[in-house]
Amino acid sequence: MRVTQSMLSNNMLRNVSNSYNKMGSLQDQITTGKKVNRPSDDPVVAMKGIGYRAQLGKVEQFQRNLGEVNNWLDSSDDALDKVGSAMQRVNELLVQASNDTATTDDRKKIEVEISQIRTHIQNVANTKVGDKHIFSGTKTTKPLHDGTNYIDPSDPSYPSLNKDVEIEIFDGVNMKVNTNAIDVFKDIDDMLAAISTDMTTGTASGQDYSTYLTSISDRMNEILTTRADIGARQNRVELMDNRLQSQEVIATKQMSENEDIDYEKVITQMITQESVHRAALSVGARIIQPSLVDFIR
Repeated sequence: MRVTQSMLSNNMLRNVSNSYNKMGSLQDQITTGKKVNRPSDDPVVAMKGIGYRAQLGKVEQFQRNLGEVNNWLDSSDDALDKVGSAMQRVNELLVQASNDTATTDDRKKIEVEISQIRTHIQNVANTKVGDKHIFSGTKTTKPLHDGTNYIDPSDPSYPSLNKDVEIEIFDGVNMKVNTNAIDVFKDIDDMLAAISTDMTTGTASGQDYSTYLTSISDRMNEILTTRADIGARQNRVELMDNRLQSQEVIATKQMSENEDIDYEKVITQMITQESVHRAALSVGARIIQPSLVDFIR
């Protein structure tokens, strides 16, 4: 086969162009720090990258969900803590009322404060996280106390009152975030209503008020039991948060190993390719330079 000047020139130009492409690809990798800047660079790496990003995105979403779970649990625990403090104050007031030296007027004054405490606990029962009532089951748009009465759990109009609100915190793992405390609030409210009635009418004796102390102790135990359940779930959330943090580190590491370049290696390749490119240009200049006039000389 006869090799012509045009063949040499075309081959040289094609090789120089390929060298430019390789240098351009290496330059993109050094600039972005990524092995792949478009799917066509390496479809396998690109597909794996999509999978790792999806995995990392799920972990980040679950972490956001855990934040919402903590918000519900912390708000529920804080609300019940306030109820416990209020009940402690009622206990102190009843100790005073049970004293036989307390007059009817004294007990009526105590009743005024107990009525305010009762209203306070009713307001706590309507605690919200954002725009959702946390003690109303899945009926989060409905307050537990409507200003007059508590919702009746047996009312067929509210079948969702004792249902669980769940948030997904991992693949296939849901966490109950609400607290079904309607019975706790109603028991407390009924007891406080009875105390207020006795104090208003003035028919109860000191001994009668002493019996209420046992009821208060029972109600406070119910509150502690409910808070213990919340605390157990908070501990589980903490464990799950640690697990998600580990998953985030693993997913990030996998994605980095799949996509990120080894700078030392790529820079070495760039320097080598640059040397090859300069050599190609030097050889090409010698190939293209001779012409018929050069031979006539």
